[in-house]
Amino acid sequence: MSEKVTIYDIAEKLNITAATVSRALNNNPKIKEATRELVIKTAAAMNYKQNKLALALKSGRSNNIGVIVPRIDSNFFASVIRGIEEELYPHGYQVIICQTHESIKRENENLHTLVDAQVDGIMMSVTGISDENDSAFRNVLEKNVPLIFFDRSKHIDGVSSVTINDFKGGYLATKHLIDEGCRNIAHFSGDQSLDIFKNRFLGYKQALIDNGIEFNEKYVIYTKSAVDAGKEAVDKLLQLETPPDAIFSSSDFAALGAIQELKERNISIPSEFCVAGFSNEPFTKFMELSITSVDQSPLEMGRMSARVFLEQVDKTDTIKIEKKVVLAPELHIRKSSTRTNF
Repeated sequence: MSEKVTIYDIAEKLNITAATVSRALNNNPKIKEATRELVIKTAAAMNYKQNKLALALKSGRSNNIGVIVPRIDSNFFASVIRGIEEELYPHGYQVIICQTHESIKRENENLHTLVDAQVDGIMMSVTGISDENDSAFRNVLEKNVPLIFFDRSKHIDGVSSVTINDFKGGYLATKHLIDEGCRNIAHFSGDQSLDIFKNRFLGYKQALIDNGIEFNEKYVIYTKSAVDAGKEAVDKLLQLETPPDAIFSSSDFAALGAIQELKERNISIPSEFCVAGFSNEPFTKFMELSITSVDQSPLEMGRMSARVFLEQVDKTDTIKIEKKVVLAPELHIRKSSTRTNF
């Protein structure tokens, strides 16, 4: 059949009302099982396709979830998305993925687009802490759409979040470097307006203080999560009067850049210089000089974000209980920071 089949076509074929067909297709308990089976069988034979948008407008549920990430070409965010999908698919949900490319403007557009698409919920890792898109967040909440932050979060009343204990992760990595004999430990930090980078820095600083090592502001370099940024940061550090003997990087990519630059300068790792990163990207364990890194548990973060969403939509009232889930970090110690003799 070339023309689109409607419920009226099915009704005419079965000599029943269109209302009966609609109820049968939507599993209305008032419809007899035999009638429902006949309608479904006939609809399939006639290649009938339900109008999902119309169904969503009528029921208030689209069974679509929006996920907003800075970028998808990252193992961390790809794994979070996988965890979300694995948890939600058995419940009949599909995922719509949007990227911000670290742009507040695109993040704002993504939020409005997803709300207009009638999604049942939005999970996201924020681009930055800015007031520019507050109206977009308010629009989401006013539409009574559950909003869950993961990894990078923003403090908004009524919004749940799933993160890891970044402070502890920073502390564990720095304490490990101290235990390996390092005393002049530098830190590559991201934008500290974001809690994840601020807390990793605070964990680093506290580990120094707790172990009697003086904090040196000159050892803190603000970098992007990029290999070239790590190389440039090492160049700055090695020009200091007292260069560091270790780096704790808030990014595995910057840590990789640091290692490449140190190797080019014939500085031996880890005997002369130790390096630890953050995120536990796949390349960290497959390199010849494997990189010590803090695991962010992205798969579990995605699954937990989905569970928080399901808890909210399962509630019969309109009150959404705000949840702050904090996962425990795990330090994977590898060759880049393990000294056999010191």
